[in-house]
Order: sequence, then structure tokens, then C-alpha cells
Amino acid sequence: MEQSTLVDIIEEQTKRALWEVKNVIDCVPDDLWDKRYCDMPCWKHIYHMLHSLDLWYINPRDTNFRESSIHEADLNNLDVVSSKSLSREEISDYFSDVKNKILSYISELEDEKLLEYPVGCEYCKFTLILAQFRHLHTHMGMIMGFIIDDKNLWPRVLGLEMPFPEKGYSKYL
Repeated sequence: MEQSTLVDIIEEQTKRALWEVKNVIDCVPDDLWDKRYCDMPCWKHIYHMLHSLDLWYINPRDTNFRESSIHEADLNNLDVVSSKSLSREEISDYFSDVKNKILSYISELEDEKLLEYPVGCEYCKFTLILAQFRHLHTHMGMIMGFIIDDKNLWPRVLGLEMPFPEKGYSKYL
């Protein structure tokens, strides 16, 4: 793992976090996809988590931010019941878009820019990134808990040292 710059560390940890997000999404059994937790279906907890990454990792005040084609008002809000339902394919496609957007952003980032404020935003870039790690892993823990409690299966995580698994790995520990 490259650790010569802060951006190197952020990039590595972001790639690990995104791998874990994809794995946890893949671990949700079909019979839990629409199951309600705190009055919201599991898929909505996942969408909320991804939407926050999409909006908040880079600049939540970006006037050019464009919602995904699957988005509708309050679809990301865990306090509002939605009439729309998202499929695995829609979530998977959205995850890929968010992942690519974030990795592209990181590839342009430099240590000297981490304390800069994005246009129109009251938070510096480093604060936004760290806040999303906190938010992401709060929701990852909840979703993992749904799977563990309902199925007694523990989704695989990478930790700091485990290499990225190759094809054919078990998505559970």
C-alpha cells in the first residue's frame, strides 16, 4: 500500500471501502431486498448510503450536481416512504456510477487541495471525505447487521491488510 501522500492513503482506503460496499450489496439475499427495517425496505437503506456518497463525498453544494435517472424526490430519505422500488440492477448500476465518479475525483486530488473548500461549500474537501467514511460505515454496519441477524451470514470485509479477493471468492467470512 502506497502511503507517501495523504491522497494515496485516501485512494487506497476509498477503494477498500467501495469494494466492501459492493460486496455487502451482493450479500443481501433476495428475500431481504424488500424486507423492512425501521419501516424502510433494505434496498432503500442501500440507496440512501449510495446517494449520500454521490452527493456529499465531493461537494454537496455543487449547483451542477445531477441526480441519477433513478432518483425521485425523497427516494434517499429514510424518513419518507417511497412508492418507487429499486431493483438490484438499478442499485448496481448506480453504485458503478458513484464509484467511477469518486475514483475520478480522487485521481485529480492533491494533498495541497484537501483543505480547500469546494465552490459554495462550507466544508473543506478533507472534511467531506472523512464525513462520508463515517456515514458510509454507519450504514454499512446496519446493512451487515440485517444480513447477520436474518441469515446468520457475515459479509466479507477487507480490513487494512487483506488483499482484494480474486474471482471465485466467498462473499461471506
